[in-house]
Amino acid sequence: MNEQLTHDTVAHSMQPDDTPELRALYDSFDKLSIMPLWTQLGDLMPVHPKSKAVPYLWRWSDLLPLAEKAGDLVPVGRGGERRALGLANPGLAPNAYISPTLWAAIQYLGPRETAPEHRHSQNAFRFVIEGEGVWTVVNGDPVRMSRGDLLLTPGWHFHGHHNDTDHPMAWIDGLDIPFSQQMDVGFFEFGSDRVTDYATPNYSRGERLWCHPGLRPLSQLQDTVSSPIGAYRWEYTDRALTEQLLLEDEGVPATAGQGHAAIRYTNPTTGGDVMSTIRCEFHRLRAGVETPLTHEVGSSVFQVFEGEGSVVLNGETRKLSKGDMFVVPSWISWQLLAETQFDIFRFSDAPIMERLNFMRRKTSDPA
Repeated sequence: MNEQLTHDTVAHSMQPDDTPELRALYDSFDKLSIMPLWTQLGDLMPVHPKSKAVPYLWRWSDLLPLAEKAGDLVPVGRGGERRALGLANPGLAPNAYISPTLWAAIQYLGPRETAPEHRHSQNAFRFVIEGEGVWTVVNGDPVRMSRGDLLLTPGWHFHGHHNDTDHPMAWIDGLDIPFSQQMDVGFFEFGSDRVTDYATPNYSRGERLWCHPGLRPLSQLQDTVSSPIGAYRWEYTDRALTEQLLLEDEGVPATAGQGHAAIRYTNPTTGGDVMSTIRCEFHRLRAGVETPLTHEVGSSVFQVFEGEGSVVLNGETRKLSKGDMFVVPSWISWQLLAETQFDIFRFSDAPIMERLNFMRRKTSDPA
């Protein structure tokens, strides 16, 4: 009976016979740092992506107490710069990468603390799962941080944080550190040991200039690589998701799928992603809704904002609650299942994959 040969089978069948002459040839390769393709084909050109990263889940109930303990023991200041707990994918050890392209951390700032200003080539954002009272100062513009807000720190923008309250605050950071490190594009520069503006406005200057739907200031007609909006406020995200589901009830096809509202945060100057290397989205599933089983090139990180549900990662179902975070490496299957209304923040490296024409996606209904 004929069987279709797999990629690995073909590669194995093409290997030459083991002879003294062949061993001598391989020894010569080793001395000159040469690796022949015929011995590496399965690793260099797999049939589909086979990431060293693994799907992994971090519980908020574990993360927050550890961040609080670090707040008691680890100071914030020059040297360490940030009290941030990087989420290290077990498949990428010893690097503190959540995926081959993305970095994620829980950052914790204690009462009345200030994280000094610095800047770096890497693009960064913050997403707030709970709390308020911290302002991030980005290129001199104080930006309020509150529950449900997405806050941007594009590459090479000076930024520091100050807590103006008697209560600590924690949030997640997302950056493109692994991608930047692999590409050797990183620069870093210290700024002020404090922050350049301790004001606590309700809305930043960037919001006051840009956050008027459909309106663009004539003084800012040149497109920017990253969004000029410092904060995408939860009140607008929540309203957009609510209206999508209400329109669905009225028979208007306004959602990403039946009972699945979703938005993408965008750069108002281009209509594209908020930053050149990172996509940010927010999803809301009605109770009982299941998303299609999905495979995608590139990696994504999800955090539960509110509600209860599950994720099926590579065939394994894992329960999810508020604050829990999980990573989906390239071409690992995933599916979301909502028990209650389920609100989830997502970020990914999709802009990189799409710009380089590597993006591929497959969806299907689960069996």
